[in-house]
Amino acid sequence: MKSLKRKKFDALYASLEEELVAMSRWVAKTGARVLVLFEGRDTAGKGGAIDAVRTPLNPRQCRTVALPKPDEREKTQWYFQRYVAHLPAAGEIVLFDRSWYNRAGVEQVMGYATPDQVSAFLDQVPRFEELLVADGILLFKYWLTTDQKQQEKRFAERLEDPLKRWKLSPIDLAAREKYDAYTLAREDMLKATHTKKAPWTLVDFNDQRRGRLTLIRDLLDRLPDTTVPPEAIDLVPLGHVPSEEGYTVLKPIKSFDID
Repeated sequence: MKSLKRKKFDALYASLEEELVAMSRWVAKTGARVLVLFEGRDTAGKGGAIDAVRTPLNPRQCRTVALPKPDEREKTQWYFQRYVAHLPAAGEIVLFDRSWYNRAGVEQVMGYATPDQVSAFLDQVPRFEELLVADGILLFKYWLTTDQKQQEKRFAERLEDPLKRWKLSPIDLAAREKYDAYTLAREDMLKATHTKKAPWTLVDFNDQRRGRLTLIRDLLDRLPDTTVPPEAIDLVPLGHVPSEEGYTVLKPIKSFDID
């Protein structure tokens, strides 16, 4: 399948942006709680997918959660505890850039969790998520897939591009050698946690632009009818000549020189 060109992507994404904004109005009006998990291999494109969902939305309503590794206190808590604090309240949309599924992925593959911890996690997840769904949270779980050939290409891009260099860490390089191990861990995770009430959706992200469109389309299609017209606002004439900025204490700094 040919890669989607930027111009074509922008045109297709523009219409989805409008639907995302309409969806956010529906969430605000109904008090729905929307929770979307983004999981996948390093370089799969989680950040770009999250940005595509979040960009047109009100940042006060839609927020991203990307938790760092647990501190010493958090390591002693119930595993799900630190995630619970970030669940959406009424009218909110929360996007998890990686989630509690770290335990079934990077923590398992890289040896940060014991086999017993992983086993306990896989046993508890369906019950935990069933409680979330039963309480009314609209839960969506996406796994972004990518072949190792594409992963290698993206690692190289990160190394060469100074704007992407921050995305490349020693942990990423260590995980690079464990592509097959991540596959096995993912399959075990799917067997244990792909349930009727909280199913997984895998999206092909070998072409990241096409993957973003696919994910957003799927998300919108799985929500109830979100057709909520915007609130009517009457922008009456100002009634006077528009004012210019005035300054008594400070003036703006010199504008950026484009000559």
